Amino acid sequence: MKVLFIYPNSESQVGFNYGVASLSAELKAHGHQVDFWQLCEDIEPLPDAQRVADKLAESKPDLIGFSVVTNQWQLTAQVAQWCRQASDAPLVCGGIHATVAGEEVLESGLFDYILTGECEGAFLEFAEKLEQGQDVRDVANLGYLDGDKPVLNPVRPLPILTTQPRKDYSIFDFQRIIDAKRGWVGLMASRGCPFNCTYCFNHLMVKKYRQDLNCGFKDLNYIRHHSVEQMIDEIKFLEANYRNITMYIFDDDLFTYDRDFIVEFCKEYKKVSKMPFVVNGHVGFWDEERAKVLADAGCQIVKFGVESGSPNVRNKIMHRHMSNEAIEEAIAISHRYGMHSSCFIMFGLPHETEEDVMQTVQLMADALPGRYRWTFFYPFPGTESYQMAHESGLIDREKLATLVNFTDDSCLDFGPKQNLLLKKIAKILPWFVNAHSKLEVAPVYRELLDEILALDETGWQAAQQDILERDKALSARFVAEGKSHYAVKYNRFMGVISDYFVNE
Repeated sequence: MKVLFIYPNSESQVGFNYGVASLSAELKAHGHQVDFWQLCEDIEPLPDAQRVADKLAESKPDLIGFSVVTNQWQLTAQVAQWCRQASDAPLVCGGIHATVAGEEVLESGLFDYILTGECEGAFLEFAEKLEQGQDVRDVANLGYLDGDKPVLNPVRPLPILTTQPRKDYSIFDFQRIIDAKRGWVGLMASRGCPFNCTYCFNHLMVKKYRQDLNCGFKDLNYIRHHSVEQMIDEIKFLEANYRNITMYIFDDDLFTYDRDFIVEFCKEYKKVSKMPFVVNGHVGFWDEERAKVLADAGCQIVKFGVESGSPNVRNKIMHRHMSNEAIEEAIAISHRYGMHSSCFIMFGLPHETEEDVMQTVQLMADALPGRYRWTFFYPFPGTESYQMAHESGLIDREKLATLVNFTDDSCLDFGPKQNLLLKKIAKILPWFVNAHSKLEVAPVYRELLDEILALDETGWQAAQQDILERDKALSARFVAEGKSHYAVKYNRFMGVISDYFVNE
């Protein structure tokens, strides 16, 4: 069977689809053919109906599979419609959107089937039964319409990662992805997360698997690792087959979770690679021992999910139970071992007040991480925080239907005053952080902050047009003067301390 995977990845950073890479390896190991099409402007212009028809005529797939996150649904629906017009191949939708909104996907009439959860094993069985003309309706993880009624089959047990073949890189234009990401290459050593954050898919996945398999969290084996040998083999493969790699970034939900795995991996990694790497940490799973081992192996950046500087928002809205003091200490530990720290932060959460917003700014100003990356909260259907936003009447449904990323705008409506503050922060957060810090440059940024905070909506719309150029010019001045400061760097939603980027 020939399978064409389509990956909508529009108006966001160029992604590497780990799930499809794993499914492709499994399909090929059983004699099937795989083609892949990534819909991302940084790779090629988004298609129109004719381009879709041409692609399908060229690929000649027997089955078309989409891998979809919720904010890509609008593009997905359009491309799926064009696929319907150009091909008789069945359409199947997978990815997290199919898992959390499976009935809606089926009721759209755009897809013949959906596959939910992690689909190793399930997709292979589905494709082979389809190829052999057998009834597929008993395949675990499958969803389909029985007349006009959606039917969602229970999922099978989660795949054991140590039995999986190495991810298939050949279906991607992987060298182009490397170059588009300035040499940063993603890896994933584990799946799963032990936490229950209200805005994240993890609690939905755990709930579904526990219900379908009738088991507790411990028996679910939700947090799983590839073996160290598998990871080393993958790294050796990448360095032998691709050029211009400058950094590995481990996209595990929580790389620092298992101390024993870290120690063993770092020992073996040093034997095969000198490449620096980045990991996702957690304040609760971070200490001197982990920091020492990772730094010694070449870890350059440790990323922490901080999300909010407001203890009230973190505890009551997000279920992220950590203190500001613990966050600051985790960042300090990273710096003591010579690593650069990075914080994920989020604005526009349900019930968030202006005071909460400014507490996030102040935490970044006090902790002084190496960088921080900010987004707006996005209410993913089915999550607890979606329900909070819905019940509070905060969701602007028109915006929700059209947003394709989490960085440009919020789909929650907090009223004109707070909406405008969020727009200003999202555009030029480093000015806010610099102004609230004890850095030498703070007085300059306080004047700039007074200037932009005084602007009404009309004035802000005019002022924001050249504000990133102003930031760049001001940063160049302070670099020349040797004064530490944050500036927008690498992308429009990241603030980076000058001590890092002047020495890059």
